[in-house]
Amino acid sequence: MQDLQIFKSEEFGEIRTTRVRDEAYLCLIDICKILDINNARQLKARLNQDGVITNDVIDTLGRTQQATFINESNLYKVIFQSRKPEAEKFIEWVTSEVLPSIRKNGGYILKQEELSDGELLAKAVLVAQNKIAEKSRQLEEAHRKIEEDSKKVLFADSVASSENCISINEMAKLLKQNGIDIGEDRFFRWLRENRYLSREKENWNLPTQKSMDLEIFKIKKSTYTADGKTFTNKTSKVTGKGQIYFINKFKELINKT
Repeated sequence: MQDLQIFKSEEFGEIRTTRVRDEAYLCLIDICKILDINNARQLKARLNQDGVITNDVIDTLGRTQQATFINESNLYKVIFQSRKPEAEKFIEWVTSEVLPSIRKNGGYILKQEELSDGELLAKAVLVAQNKIAEKSRQLEEAHRKIEEDSKKVLFADSVASSENCISINEMAKLLKQNGIDIGEDRFFRWLRENRYLSREKENWNLPTQKSMDLEIFKIKKSTYTADGKTFTNKTSKVTGKGQIYFINKFKELINKT
């Protein structure tokens, strides 16, 4: 629920307002009441929806209700729908007092026209302090997010450049730790189906040229002796760069589904 502020005029009555991203929004039903416009719901459908929001308001019985608020550009569209002679005076009041007050003070200062310069300044300072506190909170949140994103980038960079290669079985477990439901057998099958591992009998489950070019696999060679003969065994290992690659690849596939 956005904080509401009320503009009062002896001639036009009250208009409830709120602020969204430093932009003034005015209650549509209040405007329609002042301008004798009866089809507020139909009118809302013809407005630019990017400048329309719904906000909580308290009715005369103290109940919380939902009301439509519109931005400045939509306000003019509504005013042009009115045939009431006072519409011109209304738009003059809004453009000369309401909107400038919000832009200057960061909000409406109730009965500001009745206040002395000192009282008005004191209230304006209070509004400014509230705005500064809100801006500080937003900056702290932005800095926190930047710091978190930075840590993620540093972690990703360190893993990508790491010499710590892992087995395909370990890679499947790493994917599961990142919320991707896949086991070792399914992961092997997916790698072969998508040409990351060879399906040829003589190179079964060894990296394809595609994988080697991407630098996401390395071949680990080991030797053993049996019956006086020396044999070489080749095993596919996922590089640090490959670990990041496959995590991002599977998350991308999940987002597309």
